[in-house]
Amino acid sequence: MRMLSLFVLFAAWAPFVRAQSLLSDPPPILQIVRKPGTAGASIRPYANAQAQVNVLGMRSITGLPEIWQVEAHYSFASLEDLDRRLAALAPVRATNDPVGPLQDDVLAPARTMIALYRPNWSFRPTEALRALPKARYFQVSVFRIRPGTESDFGQLINLRRATADAINLDRPDFAFQVISGAPAGTFLFLSPIATLRTLDEGVNPVPVYAEPIAAARQKDGKQISADIEISREHLLFRIEPQVSYVSDDFAGADPKFWRK
Repeated sequence: MRMLSLFVLFAAWAPFVRAQSLLSDPPPILQIVRKPGTAGASIRPYANAQAQVNVLGMRSITGLPEIWQVEAHYSFASLEDLDRRLAALAPVRATNDPVGPLQDDVLAPARTMIALYRPNWSFRPTEALRALPKARYFQVSVFRIRPGTESDFGQLINLRRATADAINLDRPDFAFQVISGAPAGTFLFLSPIATLRTLDEGVNPVPVYAEPIAAARQKDGKQISADIEISREHLLFRIEPQVSYVSDDFAGADPKFWRK
């Protein structure tokens, strides 16, 4: 059954493998490199390796002080190619080299994660994709669910998407399932935000005709959450061009920001 589940999951992103542009298609694979602290991250390894991927660098505003470098891959071959290029340039870490303190209730103590795109659980991903070059912040929601409850979690996400549609919530996101580097049942939802001022506007009011539907969905969602969730965490990041490595096509949407 597990092999069948993996086949279905891989089939979901297979159509995207041929695409290579972060401007036209969400990446089917993310590799997220987490670096503790707010210093030390650099794009030099990517530049020296002549990496063929876009890397969005983000500095945490809430949660632990750390930097995430989010690599957008369109195949596992791309991930392998980058790994080989970086390994050829980087010295081998000694086995007794301390890793340094990094504790997190949801993600500890992983340094690198690989995640697969879940288009059916994303909210208006086309809008989220268009927002990427102009985004200055990311809201990242991290969920961990109990084993065997993925279908229930999918139901919960569908309820939340339906409610967000009913109130026309302007907060598109990408859904990803972590398959390596974090405990099983870890899901990431990444929402690009152009300015934090949009948070001042609050949540759009529910239209009168949608109030009964939204109330019922909220009640159902709370019950499902209580049954399946181990933990959830909402983090806010600031996008940093200095630790990002993006193509000229991507940077061309706002060169003053990405190439400053």
